[in-house]
Amino acid sequence: MEDNIMLENVRFIFIIDDDPVQTEMIKDYLGEKYIFELKTFENGEDAMPAIETLKPEIIILDYHLSAHNPAAKNGVELLKDIKLKSPASKVVMFSGQDNINIALDSMRNGAYDYIIKGETAFNKMENTINRLGEMHKLEAITISQKRTIVMLTIVISISLALGILYFFFGAPAFFHS
Repeated sequence: MEDNIMLENVRFIFIIDDDPVQTEMIKDYLGEKYIFELKTFENGEDAMPAIETLKPEIIILDYHLSAHNPAAKNGVELLKDIKLKSPASKVVMFSGQDNINIALDSMRNGAYDYIIKGETAFNKMENTINRLGEMHKLEAITISQKRTIVMLTIVISISLALGILYFFFGAPAFFHS
């Protein structure tokens, strides 16, 4: 499984929602609170090429995406595609559907969270993104520590090999001046 844990500065949140007012509200809210680069899409079909290329850290995904295109995939169908193309992306279903079956289906197919649109939804979204941010930080630290351990292992192995060579064969000629 590939990492999309970036130790660089650019981190993406994608918002996929066919309601332009809702999309703008989410974008404004997140833009004030986080340093992520935000990208918006009206449907999953438009979003998939960017998801494959940019591997966003977080995707805010609406369930109903057919307002402008009746043939557009719904959120759960799109979630399945996202998990195939960018398995490390965390998908937050953000839906007006207060339906336990849709919520369960979303979670079974890899959604990190399911938030129902309403008066407390943005606070819940903020809490979820904060948790994901902490997870990202811990994963980045773990990757950095693994790299350090690999480098130290290489240095120690080379030092040990040189020590063994010195012990058995003595100092090389260039040490005797």
